[in-house]
Amino acid sequence: MTSKNSRQIALEALRLIQRRNAYADVALDCTLSRARQDNINLPESDRRLITELVYGCTRRQKTLQAVLQNFSQKPTTKLPPDLLIILHIGIYQLCFLDRIKPSAIVHTTVELVKENNLKGLSGFTNGVMRSILRAKEKEDILTNITDPASFYSYPEWLIELWQQEFGQEAIANICNWFNQTPHLDLRVNLLYATRDQVLAAFAESEINAEPIPYLPDGIRVAQGSGDVSQLPKFKEGWWSVQDASAQLVTYLLDPQPNEIIIDACAAPGGKTTHISDRLKNTGKVYALDRLASRLKKIDQNTARLGITNVQTIEIDAREFGEMPEGKCDRVLLDVPCSGLGTLHRHADARWRQTPEEPYKLAKTQSEILERATQWVKPEGVIVYSTCTIHPAENEEVIERFLVNHPDWQIVPPSIDNPAAHFASDRGWVKVLPHEHDMDGFFMVKLQKT
Repeated sequence: MTSKNSRQIALEALRLIQRRNAYADVALDCTLSRARQDNINLPESDRRLITELVYGCTRRQKTLQAVLQNFSQKPTTKLPPDLLIILHIGIYQLCFLDRIKPSAIVHTTVELVKENNLKGLSGFTNGVMRSILRAKEKEDILTNITDPASFYSYPEWLIELWQQEFGQEAIANICNWFNQTPHLDLRVNLLYATRDQVLAAFAESEINAEPIPYLPDGIRVAQGSGDVSQLPKFKEGWWSVQDASAQLVTYLLDPQPNEIIIDACAAPGGKTTHISDRLKNTGKVYALDRLASRLKKIDQNTARLGITNVQTIEIDAREFGEMPEGKCDRVLLDVPCSGLGTLHRHADARWRQTPEEPYKLAKTQSEILERATQWVKPEGVIVYSTCTIHPAENEEVIERFLVNHPDWQIVPPSIDNPAAHFASDRGWVKVLPHEHDMDGFFMVKLQKT
């Protein structure tokens, strides 16, 4: 498989994203699947390059467009859509990949233009790419982009939000963190193994992995370790993929053996299985989700992990009444959110969200929280969590709830709880990506007084 063909596959995926509004991960899977159907045997190195180009060009599209506008002799709005994508692929390699020779990048970009019925624009493409290359040899061409939204490649409203929340001095760190390749974090399944045993299995396979601070069962695996399902002891159910921040949620919930617990927005099931693990497979976990297709993922995970105390229920949490047993001991509300704390995991998410969406979601989040108060025993616990760092979905939802429910209070994590390291003075837990090197999360433990 040649590099040229790899770039053609990346082009096809980017077409789906930009013209059909396909999700980046879906578009990538679709094009790679089509390549397999066409009997194209892609080496792992080519799969990685395709993935890097698709996600990188999607994530950095505003930066790439700014660079192109600075060097194009023609208005970029007048260029054919395919040519724009091809130029973005070429510019991305010149600006963000250092393992490919610049001359090879220019050559493959021009060839890609010719192969996609744009031969008449090959000279223009060559001129643009060589102009960028010459400028890059003299200086960092990205420093000429003065607009922060274009320099870091984010919508302007997000930059403004982060400036208000974290201050101007934090913008570079936040933006750079979300522009990096995501970490691969694992959580050990204590029903089958210990963390030391999993680390030993990875070491035996010569895969770098290390414990995650503050998380007793967390492991961070080195990037570029390959297909997750092929990593040591995956099929045996020794571990699950779960980001470090997400692992904190169940520790804050603090399940105790034989309890009845509801995971109200459960799919794809990472927290559900963690709850079951902490229960030592005792008690009962009701995993709710409104889509049966998403619940299937939970069933698959529980089977692989040897979990038997989970019952999935297809229902919108806002419509759920009570379990046959009556009230439950604890409820986890990992509510639907804008995902603004996990932008690095979804290359196109920054372009799909709007300034209004977090406020619309806050209404749904409040409705779910209100409903959950009916499920718990008199001294039962609710943990509310999101993977966003937008205050409208976090602090403001909780502040409003406490005003309307003065008989409920925030319970800070105990000093020996892994979540305590991230707790604020108010008692809720905020994980900030640029400070903690983990996905952005908010979580709070509530209890009726």
